[in-house]
Amino acid sequence: MSAQNSKGIQTLLDAEREAQRIVQKAREYRSKRVKDAKNEAQKEIEDYRKQKDDEFKEYEKKHTSGNKKAEEDASKDAEEQLKQIKEAGSKTGDKVVQDLLSVVTEVKPEVPDRVAAPPKA
Repeated sequence: MSAQNSKGIQTLLDAEREAQRIVQKAREYRSKRVKDAKNEAQKEIEDYRKQKDDEFKEYEKKHTSGNKKAEEDASKDAEEQLKQIKEAGSKTGDKVVQDLLSVVTEVKPEVPDRVAAPPKA
């Protein structure tokens, strides 16, 4: 009976080793599937992000074209006004400087009216 017990124990050990091998393969397969699913999800996220970025760029392109036109018009108006100011400055700038210098350098003392009049008694 000892041989039969020994043979039964050996069969159980073999079955346990086989079960461990099967469990190990299942763990490896599960790990591989988890990694694959993670990579696939990441790819889908990147594709979705790219699609939304493209949609946003298209939307932005459609809706900012009016702003560019307004910016260009405003820039042209500002340039025109600057040009007019520079022209006015070049025409009358020398006279303005001379007038300022003459006012500062030529002193014309005058007695104020209230000081010049003698007090009434």
